[in-house]
Amino acid sequence: MTQFLQRATRLLFAAAFCLASIATQAAHAAPLRIGYWTSGVSLGLGAVLETGDFLKKAGIDDARFVHFAEINAPASGLAANVIDISFSVPATSAFSIAATGVPVKIFGATAPADVTFVAPATSSVTSLAGLRGKKVGMSPAGSSVALMTAAVLRANYGFTPADYALVPGNEARLAQFLMQQQVDAAALRSVTVAQLTEVKTKRLGTLADEWRKLTHSDAMPYLGVGAARSELIQRDPQTVAKFIVAVHNAIAWGNAHPDQVAAILQKVANLPADDARIYAAHWAELNTISFEPTDIETLKREHEIFAASGTIKGTLPADVFVTEPYQMAKKIIAAQKP
Repeated sequence: MTQFLQRATRLLFAAAFCLASIATQAAHAAPLRIGYWTSGVSLGLGAVLETGDFLKKAGIDDARFVHFAEINAPASGLAANVIDISFSVPATSAFSIAATGVPVKIFGATAPADVTFVAPATSSVTSLAGLRGKKVGMSPAGSSVALMTAAVLRANYGFTPADYALVPGNEARLAQFLMQQQVDAAALRSVTVAQLTEVKTKRLGTLADEWRKLTHSDAMPYLGVGAARSELIQRDPQTVAKFIVAVHNAIAWGNAHPDQVAAILQKVANLPADDARIYAAHWAELNTISFEPTDIETLKREHEIFAASGTIKGTLPADVFVTEPYQMAKKIIAAQKP
């Protein structure tokens, strides 16, 4: 009987070991699920990553892209375990899901707050202070642009959300609203402003300048971050580092090859040739990947301001910002240089 129990125990241990090995192999064999929003500024970098070989060159041989039509959907995808990683999660959404206990980590700052407030050239509105009682087009409520705009209008001009009407839309819709005079002003990316040809506009200010006025610092605020599910960070930080390398190299390639970026955008996003060229010309303003101490402090400050205004609830976990993959990526990138 004792021999039988010993043999059974050995078999159980062997079976458990085999199952653990299979699970580990399956985890490593599964494709890296990469999600991003395809109706906004992240479309360009996503298209270049998908059509190029940057992931393979960085050592990621098996990846699957998941497209989202809504700005906050990448965060929801992380929360629902639909994707493993994204380079384009709105910072506010990442903060919100992390504060509610979703196992997610932030590993990079990726989308500078490249937003300009404009009004039709013939409008009586001449500054942001003149937006009281007006219709303002911008990204939907809950987006980083909407929450950051609410924060600066409150702090710098004494506005409450009831003092202006937010008209939501993606960049193309916002430009259309402006041309059709359905809004009095709009918060647009610089690339969208440059693409406006059917309506003359005047600049009322920039989100970055207003944020610096609010924070009394020169730091560039960020609208988007790179985020991943915690189990990926914990199990395989090397893959996250490789992903950062791929994103960095795709951005660098785009800076050096604007004509090819424009061609990709025409093919993948069906952009008109002129719009694609303008987008490519603004590539460096739209895309980055950084996670230096100043970037982390900026993101922490953003969360503090959003939380103080009541637009974001909850407390960020102390370990939500992870630097190991970025530091690993920096070493890989340094070794690539001739």
